[in-house]
Amino acid sequence: MCDVEARVLNAIDAAETVDLLAETVRVPSVTGTDAESELQHRFARLLAEAGLDVDVWKLDLDALTARPGHPGTEAPRTEGYGVAAVTGGEGPPALALQGHVDVVPTGDLAKWEGSDPFAARITGDVLHGRGACDMKAGLVANLAVVRAIHRAGVRLARPLAVHCVVSEEDGGLGAFATLARGHTAEAAVITEPTSGTVITANAGALTFRLEIAGRAAHGATRYEGVNAVEVFWPVFEAIRRLEAERNRDVPGIFGGNAMPYPIEVGTVRAGDWASSVPDLLVAEGRLGVRLDEDPAEARAAFETAVAEVAHPWLRAHPPVVTWPGGQFASGRLPAGHELLDQVSTAVADVTGARPAESAAPYGSDLRLYAAGGIPTLHYGPGDVRFAHAPREQVALSELRTVTRALALLALRRCGTL
Repeated sequence: MCDVEARVLNAIDAAETVDLLAETVRVPSVTGTDAESELQHRFARLLAEAGLDVDVWKLDLDALTARPGHPGTEAPRTEGYGVAAVTGGEGPPALALQGHVDVVPTGDLAKWEGSDPFAARITGDVLHGRGACDMKAGLVANLAVVRAIHRAGVRLARPLAVHCVVSEEDGGLGAFATLARGHTAEAAVITEPTSGTVITANAGALTFRLEIAGRAAHGATRYEGVNAVEVFWPVFEAIRRLEAERNRDVPGIFGGNAMPYPIEVGTVRAGDWASSVPDLLVAEGRLGVRLDEDPAEARAAFETAVAEVAHPWLRAHPPVVTWPGGQFASGRLPAGHELLDQVSTAVADVTGARPAESAAPYGSDLRLYAAGGIPTLHYGPGDVRFAHAPREQVALSELRTVTRALALLALRRCGTL
């Protein structure tokens, strides 16, 4: 490493970074809440203190909804803020580091050790809490990079950008708004949790809603009715068959994952009285989108599978399929793009080994940046298997490793004066 790189790495304050992660996890920034906005303003201030020019703006939700390509949302939202910051230098940013501030709801508090998902409890090398790996550790790594560059007194020849976005968990509205505002870069790294690998492609995910009609009757004369729960079952079986079919030929980039395009029914609601035959069942879930598949084709395959269920009641009363909420297309880094080698080399210089390349079975903001002409990949601290779970956690040693690798990447892509 050159002297400048050594200076910046030495300027990374590991204890300060851990403290900032704990403070960030303690902000309960669930998608769509006021705390999400609070955290955006906090990061805007921290980025300004690190010497960046910061753009903070309130999202025009109506205008974004009307804009072509709107990614959909699921959480109720009355406001949102965008934060994009850039260092000095000539020309467009050579690199953007991106992360989302929002987290998913906590679920049953009784399942959390200590019953406080936002306590940021540290045991040994691990910090526990909602958002620890998805993806506040990645956010903090991005900030730690620009802090270290500023603290080391290094001037970049080309700008480095940091994008902090909202609403990733329910569709990607924050990234959509950031790109619509004109913030761009020649390449981007989204610091989602990757367990030490480099993720260069994402499958997509589309939220669906199924309405299954039944016929109400008194529970004592149930034979006079049609139970919507019972007639849903062959629909569910058809969904499972479709899932198996869509996962029959799996690209090798998924690294042995036998089901990169899962279809899951996440919620089921039926009936309104214990002694009545339920006359309506509503099920919502997510449909995995294959790499490079047009989301319209994925929707059509699902709708056809549901419509072709062989059941006499359903033939006369076909299920209704709609597509509310987040709509994640797939996305990938262009084959042969230099960013993969640049990230891999930076990681190898920190860890002594080049990381594996893989694809992820979930949607992310990657597809929005890629669609906007910005080559993008994922590399960040944490294990996605802990995300959205009451055991969510991140290894602090991994946070340090990622921060150091990103610092080298930023210096090498942007150059120094």
